[in-house]
Amino acid sequence: MSLSLLSFLPAVDRGWKSMRMECDLPACHHTQLMRSIPGVKQGVRVGAQWYCCVDCFASAARETLSTLSMRRPLEIPRTPRLSLGLAMHRKGSLTNEQLRVAGFESQSRNEDFAQTVMRLGMATEQDIAAARAAQWGCPVLSQDYVRQGVRADLPRAIFEACAAAPLHYSRTANRLLLGFVYRVEHSVLASIEQMTGCRVEPCFMTQTDYELQMTALSGQPGYDEIFVSDPGPADKMARTVGRAAVDSGAREARFTRYKNLVWTRLAGKRGTVDVVFRVSQVLAELKAEESEFFDEVVAVAG
Repeated sequence: MSLSLLSFLPAVDRGWKSMRMECDLPACHHTQLMRSIPGVKQGVRVGAQWYCCVDCFASAARETLSTLSMRRPLEIPRTPRLSLGLAMHRKGSLTNEQLRVAGFESQSRNEDFAQTVMRLGMATEQDIAAARAAQWGCPVLSQDYVRQGVRADLPRAIFEACAAAPLHYSRTANRLLLGFVYRVEHSVLASIEQMTGCRVEPCFMTQTDYELQMTALSGQPGYDEIFVSDPGPADKMARTVGRAAVDSGAREARFTRYKNLVWTRLAGKRGTVDVVFRVSQVLAELKAEESEFFDEVVAVAG
């Protein structure tokens, strides 16, 4: 029995396609045919998109960073049904008379209620933290957690922006216990979960405990954070992200924005890097450039 060569062509065609690696940047000029082991894509992945090298990734990131920089943060205000004063009264921290006097003082001085009761010596930081926890239906911090060294591969800038500190972090259990001082910022919970896949559980702590806990915060081995207070236009931001991608040997990237912070996370074979840009104003749209970002880097990062 004789076999025709044509009978082998479908299988050959399927194998050939599996070895082709098509970059998702339309303007990509690099040939990515059989550049590495068949079936293994290196490059940088962003969600469902894949970019063959740092140049292509940086070019694509430029548009994403521009969009995030110009976007107005959507904050959905969530106000507890119970005011802080009433929460303190219900917990027995304030009497009826103290509540009346503190309320009058706070309004007449245009002063925060918590500052008023602290100034008048009517309550302690612990009383206020307990009342805020009751407002939001969250637990209050146990003093056993304070000053305990916490290692977290999360950017300090994000914690400072929401006045919260990590109290316990487990990479294996994918769980973060985050202590807030003033209010639960649900947008930061969503941002952290989106960027890390970590389950975040909120609680409350005092301002003093927050400051102590932040001094005890350190990064995980293989983790680095880059904070840029004056990022400039989106093309400059993309250059910064691209260089960080080279340094980390990035294989995956994620983007988000919290308040005025544009947050990029790069995960690679040499560790994880968070690049956080503080955006102070709306950035102008960037026109596409024909030149490459990294003349010295045309191969796959790493």
